[in-house]
Amino acid sequence: MLQALPVLALVAVGVFILLEMAEGDAVDAYLAGIGSGDAGFAADLRERYGLEGNIGTRFLTYAIRLAQLDLGHSVAFSRDVGAVILERLPNTLLMMVSAILLSASMGILLGGIAALRRGGPTDAAITVGALILNATPGFWLGLLAIILFAVKLRWLPIGGISTLDADLSLFGELLDVAWHLVLPVFTLALTYLALYVRLMRGAMIETDASGWVLAARARGLPASRIALRHIARPALLPVVTMIGLQSGALLGGSIVIETVFSIPGLGALAFEAVLQRDLQLLAGILLTGTVLVVAVNVVIDLLYRLLDPRVRLDAGLDS
Repeated sequence: MLQALPVLALVAVGVFILLEMAEGDAVDAYLAGIGSGDAGFAADLRERYGLEGNIGTRFLTYAIRLAQLDLGHSVAFSRDVGAVILERLPNTLLMMVSAILLSASMGILLGGIAALRRGGPTDAAITVGALILNATPGFWLGLLAIILFAVKLRWLPIGGISTLDADLSLFGELLDVAWHLVLPVFTLALTYLALYVRLMRGAMIETDASGWVLAARARGLPASRIALRHIARPALLPVVTMIGLQSGALLGGSIVIETVFSIPGLGALAFEAVLQRDLQLLAGILLTGTVLVVAVNVVIDLLYRLLDPRVRLDAGLDS
């Protein structure tokens, strides 16, 4: 957790530098949108939103605000960046967590089946299917899912996060949100499923040749216990590691999925911020995404101890 602090600081500096390199700002986009505004009006707006001054002054203001957990003010929404992000964050978190759990569980299951039946038709079918999914763009999967399940079959809604103007109970609202998230969650999960299938298959095949598995077979333990306890459990470590590494990619992939399915989340908000050139809002979204990725990786490190007791959290200190 202490190592996460300099990571966040470096990302904050990097975000500021990248956004400073971008041409134009939110005031330019705002004036272009209303089709009017003189130089004096533009200067007043930039002074109001802290966009004036040299790069050193802007960075100092930026650093002081971050130290106070203040992400600034959004020109496009005329609100604090933190308030805008907090409105959209639950939708993205719900979709991301659901997609991670679904893709990882399906990948572990299918990869385990392929490893236990390696060389056979089941292994070949799972491997080929995973490669096809890996080569298919996420937006294309989303469009196909909308055409098939929403337009043709009319089983699921086309997009959105909930039914507008619906008078539902709390349980009904939860079911309504879950119903709207089926297509985007499955689409996002299928995009990253192939990686977990290949990792689990390869890890289980490698673990199957280890000494403790041979010893377990020599003791006459049941095949199911050997597969679950002695092969599958150690093989989960690289899969869990990849979940932490892929959390950032999932957050980036949510931009496409949220845009395709019209979900008001951080991904769609980032897309709007780019179009409006609202750099303060975009910086806040990037920093929020960094915090989420760092938090996921901290949780993954803690899960190692549960999966493999040989992994000690204080090993680095002892060494």
